[in-house]
Amino acid sequence: MRFDLASLSDLDEIMTIEKQGFNSAEAGSVEGYRERIQKLNKTFLVAKDDSNKVIGFICGPAVSTRFVKDEMYDKTPDNMAIGGHQLIFTIAISPNFRGQGIGSRLLNEFEKIAKRDKRESIALTCLKDRIPFYEKNGFKNMGQADSNHGNEIWFNMEKII
Repeated sequence: MRFDLASLSDLDEIMTIEKQGFNSAEAGSVEGYRERIQKLNKTFLVAKDDSNKVIGFICGPAVSTRFVKDEMYDKTPDNMAIGGHQLIFTIAISPNFRGQGIGSRLLNEFEKIAKRDKRESIALTCLKDRIPFYEKNGFKNMGQADSNHGNEIWFNMEKII
């Protein structure tokens, strides 16, 4: 397995994984992911298997805001060059590759980029059942998020780096 920055040629495989991991109210659109690949060109990673197939991805903007806001899903913010906070919009793994540590490895690779670019923290929102996974990866539950994305209850998770 290897990690690469996402490119538009990865879009179809990214969308397949997105639709397998999120319901229709939560999942991002093709247009939204095209914008993310273009705008988050330094903070959109894909994990690829030996046949160069995308098996997972992680993406999000580096911004001055500490936590993800719902409006960021509608219009992807530009990345700050240095500093700020690294947010994670999405981390998703192909169902055939779940449970193999790929999500943790993607988080680790993402943290390397955040440290290189002198971010203060990494933060994301997640559903309650995903909290233990993020805690295992060094994130702290900061409480219920001010979000109604997909009409779900979300929790802010943060890791100071």
